[in-house]
Amino acid sequence: MDGDRVEIDGGIMEGGGQILRVSTALSCLLGLPLRVRRIRAGRSQPGLRPQHLSGLEIVRDLCDGKLNGGEIGSTEITFTPGKIKGGTHIADTKTAGSVCLLMQVAMPCVLFAASPSELHLKGGTNAEMAPQIDYTVMVFKPIVEKFNFTFNCDIKRRGYYPQGGGEVVVQMSPVKELSPINLTERGTVTKIYGRAFVAGALPIKLAKDMSAAAVRCIRREIRDLYINIQPVREPDDQAVGTGSGIIIVAETSTGCLLAGSSLGKRGKNADKVGIEAAEMLLQNLKHGGTVDDSLQDQLIIFMALAKGVSRVKSGPITLHTQTAIHFAEQLTKAKFTVTKSEEEDTSNDTYIIECQGIGMINPNL
Repeated sequence: MDGDRVEIDGGIMEGGGQILRVSTALSCLLGLPLRVRRIRAGRSQPGLRPQHLSGLEIVRDLCDGKLNGGEIGSTEITFTPGKIKGGTHIADTKTAGSVCLLMQVAMPCVLFAASPSELHLKGGTNAEMAPQIDYTVMVFKPIVEKFNFTFNCDIKRRGYYPQGGGEVVVQMSPVKELSPINLTERGTVTKIYGRAFVAGALPIKLAKDMSAAAVRCIRREIRDLYINIQPVREPDDQAVGTGSGIIIVAETSTGCLLAGSSLGKRGKNADKVGIEAAEMLLQNLKHGGTVDDSLQDQLIIFMALAKGVSRVKSGPITLHTQTAIHFAEQLTKAKFTVTKSEEEDTSNDTYIIECQGIGMINPNL
């Protein structure tokens, strides 16, 4: 059996957990046994961290697969997938490891399960180096559902660094196949909205300060739009620990959603948090693409699986996206091309990511 394993080098390109997420999800979907070596080789703490391990374990459980090398710190795993089944599955990082990254690895798999699934994902809902759960619900969900599936994401409890303790329940039904998407027209920005939140020991004033600073920053560039960033204090029974942050979303006339977000931390001024998120949003609006930097790479696996040609217009291609494309091509044989967009406005740094998907058919339906 071992001779037929797909060999993945986990230390190249972005060199992080994303390589594991893309390759194990595709291994599970395509029934390809996998070996990943040099996991997170370039990181300060190489090998599997709790969050990566819980991601591997949920995929293993989803398909009754076999996982070897699944320990914290392990730099090599082998994975042999079985048949994807629906039902209830639990993944718990037991840390502030991101529930959104658990969702990234599990979601493509359960789309091709035999029956509906309910995923109970536990860990950090608003964590550094990962999309915030608010981003997942406000931006990722409406856009990814254009591939012709729907899911429900219920935030039971929010959890913050360092202890985590959040829980999100994701429910989704399987599909026969995914439709391609065409996101190439930005349109004009029609509204800007968001939420600035505090939880635990922090006063609502911080949320108001983040919101006000963000609005002032956006106003300098965009004067005529109503901006609605709600300051919120998370209810104590729905949040574990102390945390703060902000997400701001711009919606366009063609239904595009682009965002900027930032997290508060000890010693970081609330105004600075708001301004960071506003500047990230403005940066994402500047390039003229239809997706922001955080969404770019998250769409790649769905484009590879969809039936037909998907096209997405983006700003500069991130290393995460290049990495996702590399491994999606290696495992699925989908064909991606990235071309500089021919813009009238030459100052725009935009690209068209095109993919001839493999038209994966759900064998269970």
